[in-house]
Amino acid sequence: MNLSDTHKQQVSVWLEQGLKVADVQKKMSAELGVSMTYMEVRFLLDDLRLKPKDPEPQKEPAPASPLAAPSAGAPAGPGGPVSAPAMDAPGAPAFGGVKLIVDTLARPGTVISGKVTFSDGQTADWYLDQMGRMGVVPTQKGYKPSQADVMDFQEQLQAELQKLGF
Repeated sequence: MNLSDTHKQQVSVWLEQGLKVADVQKKMSAELGVSMTYMEVRFLLDDLRLKPKDPEPQKEPAPASPLAAPSAGAPAGPGGPVSAPAMDAPGAPAFGGVKLIVDTLARPGTVISGKVTFSDGQTADWYLDQMGRMGVVPTQKGYKPSQADVMDFQEQLQAELQKLGF
């Protein structure tokens, strides 16, 4: 279907006003007397190199305290990596030198998994399987972390599991 230049301009104006494709379709039928399917209107907009405006995203209210704010780089929860609180943050619990990370996607056969770096710099993979069994697989064969590191790891893991609803 061929539209006149005035019709094309009117469609452009409607899009500038923030109308959606379905609204443009209804207005074309009501005001211009041109019946088109939704898909035809989409193709028309594509041919005219016009795009409907995206709605303004709703802004979330600022968190009450800096500790309540999620990390800027990743969403908190099962959908994104989660790390333990920063060591130098005021009011953050002191967990020694142990750093815990939860994987975005759990390893096959596990409910949740991640990585841990102990105070001496050694790393290990950890997991929790469907039966609730905990496993830690160090990258260096035969490595055993200190008792203090194990306690810190357990405290951090418990805190992260609570945050994630486990």
